[in-house]
Amino acid sequence: MLYNRLLGERKDAYAKFQHTLSAYTQINSFPVRKEAIPELKTVHSQVLQDVAKRLDKAFQAFFQRVKSGEKPGYPRFQPVPRYHSFTYPQTGWKLSDRTVTLSKIGEVRMKRHRPIEGVIKTATVIAKNGKYYVAFSGEIAMNIIPVSVLPAVGIDLGLKHLATTSDGEFFETPKHLRKSERKLKRLQRQVSRRKKGSKRRKKAVRQLARCHEHIANQRMDNAHKVSRDLVTQYSLIAFENLRILNMTQNHHLAKSIADAGWNTLVQFTAYKAESAGCRVVLVNPYNTTQECSHCHALVHKELQDRIHECPHCGYVQDRDINAAENILARAV
Repeated sequence: MLYNRLLGERKDAYAKFQHTLSAYTQINSFPVRKEAIPELKTVHSQVLQDVAKRLDKAFQAFFQRVKSGEKPGYPRFQPVPRYHSFTYPQTGWKLSDRTVTLSKIGEVRMKRHRPIEGVIKTATVIAKNGKYYVAFSGEIAMNIIPVSVLPAVGIDLGLKHLATTSDGEFFETPKHLRKSERKLKRLQRQVSRRKKGSKRRKKAVRQLARCHEHIANQRMDNAHKVSRDLVTQYSLIAFENLRILNMTQNHHLAKSIADAGWNTLVQFTAYKAESAGCRVVLVNPYNTTQECSHCHALVHKELQDRIHECPHCGYVQDRDINAAENILARAV
């Protein structure tokens, strides 16, 4: 694989000569490589160049993590199953209504997901669970949207309800993973019973992966719908700045938190807000559930306590709505 060969050359150059090879140095060597490795001639030249640039991005991210004091994570050699996409960065494709023509590959029939707007800049071919996708990215003119006069809202993320607004609206948690657990267990048993390296095991692994992909698509579909509802109703949307990775260390709640897809909902709402003319704000989550949204006194509640009853001011409210009101107050 070209990616691993280029990575090996970078490692050897630094280990032997304390010299870092640049992406462009390696790209300039491609004409010579093609003579030595005829298989490279069957790949579009810009696809080969993108491999070197992708490796360079991995090194830039590594150096950035070293500089910021994070865990570095040196770029690793990629096995075939983990390297499942390639990109035409400028040219090499031709798009029609029902087909896409890829250089060095040919004409391929396709199902277009939606109309493509703007000027296409790149085309990325992705292999995933036995299916192939082409993702196009492009540039479109940015529309200047006037400041909205819609109200602001606070959003409390939870497990009983995916999202609760300070206006008292509840968005249910679909629990797609929980609903598919029996099917997942059956598929996992099939994988474990198959002989390693056999065609039947590979088939079972592919079926299991497709089931996980279906669950992930269901979760993203729900997040798209909820985020669309939010950005069309409000001009300011406030979420808690949750450390979800730390919260999943609780083994009693980890599966439910992962199934809820909090981070996906926040990300989808944030990018939709940019084009909808509203803002997304992340606030400190400390004591948003325990604090009374009316008098700001702390009222201790256990996880099973679903009603907020303040002994100081007498305010009674659903605990999630009370938390959402606190989130909104911190945002504005």
